[in-house]
Amino acid sequence: MCPPASKDSVPPPARPPALSLPLSLPHAPPDLSLSAFEQQLQWARAQDEADPLAELRACFAQPRAADQTPLVYLCGHSLGLAPLAARARVEAEIADWERLGVLGHEQARTAWLDYAEGLRAPLAALTGALTSEVVVMNSLTVNLHLLLASFYRPDAQRRAILMEAGAFSSDRHAAATQIAWHGLAAGEELIELAPRPGEALLRIEDVEAAIARHGARLALVLWPAVQYLSGQRFDVARVVRAAHAAGCPVGLDLAHAIGNVPLALHEDAADFAVWCSYKYLNGGPGAIGGAFVHERHFHDEARPRLAGWWGHEPRSRFQLRPEFSAATGAAAYALSNPPILSAAPLRAALPLFEAAGLPALRRKSAGLTAYLELLLGALAHGLLDQITPHDPEQRGCQLSVRVRAGPAAARSVWRTLGARGVVCDVRDPDVLRLAPVPLYNRYEDVLRGAWQLCLALREPGTAA
Repeated sequence: MCPPASKDSVPPPARPPALSLPLSLPHAPPDLSLSAFEQQLQWARAQDEADPLAELRACFAQPRAADQTPLVYLCGHSLGLAPLAARARVEAEIADWERLGVLGHEQARTAWLDYAEGLRAPLAALTGALTSEVVVMNSLTVNLHLLLASFYRPDAQRRAILMEAGAFSSDRHAAATQIAWHGLAAGEELIELAPRPGEALLRIEDVEAAIARHGARLALVLWPAVQYLSGQRFDVARVVRAAHAAGCPVGLDLAHAIGNVPLALHEDAADFAVWCSYKYLNGGPGAIGGAFVHERHFHDEARPRLAGWWGHEPRSRFQLRPEFSAATGAAAYALSNPPILSAAPLRAALPLFEAAGLPALRRKSAGLTAYLELLLGALAHGLLDQITPHDPEQRGCQLSVRVRAGPAAARSVWRTLGARGVVCDVRDPDVLRLAPVPLYNRYEDVLRGAWQLCLALREPGTAA
């Protein structure tokens, strides 16, 4: 049985304390010798031995190369690792299916009828929401379309959607096609806010100013809590306040935020949010997603909803009446009965967050990312540009760096890293993304990944 860490093992500070990092890293010239690596390895292993969350690593399957050498996995921002308990969870549902057939809806060890209900409370805790404000269903973009159908209601004056330029493509597709669905032109009604010339990040004051400037024509602000490419974390409360002051609702994409950074959706008064569960939540490839709807919208009869039978109130759901009687809260947005085999791994993953405690995870995350930043800043000096904010409060565990030598070099470095057992990813044109996830990554992983990256940058023919 996987030994969970105690959520009381680390005091929950208001913000992560400063980390005591090694001071012997050179600045020029970079020292990538074996002796320098061994010095850092000694320090990293000391941090790992003192880590009160170290036992959580044993709760996850560790990917291995063909020769069974463990990989350095720094790609949890794309797909989280498999909790070891996930296999037993899925197999238990298959066994109940084989044993019970349709009777499993009520007689399975975890009854299928209420299966998704058991996921709402832990997800509410991770999003800072009321349990009634959370629904577990579908995938991120499906949920985004469903919520846009309710919250993007253009009229003669307010027709535009404001989002960030360079948003994840699926979000942009959803916004553009929703605009077209209403007979409008995305070229006119989709406002995309870019960073200032020469800058890689959006300033929160520029976001507020854009909302105020376009406020009279905005029907919706669609914004990420953490930007997928840069890893920039936004002040959600400020975005929401600015949008509400302009008279329009706010929808949030939490794909790279949930399970990564603290959230307070209810207190911040976001109108709705959507997320996937296969990144930091470790729910498995294509895992069931979720959504949030603030309770102030629960009884808004004027706001339309695309309905399905699973959003019907449970007591009369199986009477199959033609009239729709909405379930209480965000659950009314559900369409179909939940996919049990897709939801099962989440039942293995979410208890690990509760065992660790989000404040402790956040503290470790800040330390791991700070170490990665220090290593790359010292050992890849002049070869990389960090685009993720340096301020720990403005990022999660992801660090994105631009390879100065260009797109071909970035691809070459990424391939070299893969060949040497380091798993990260590359995004066009020249960005490498690495994420030391506190549930299962160690300081040693950070060191090995950063060291190999810095060696790869100096490989002959890297830019070829």
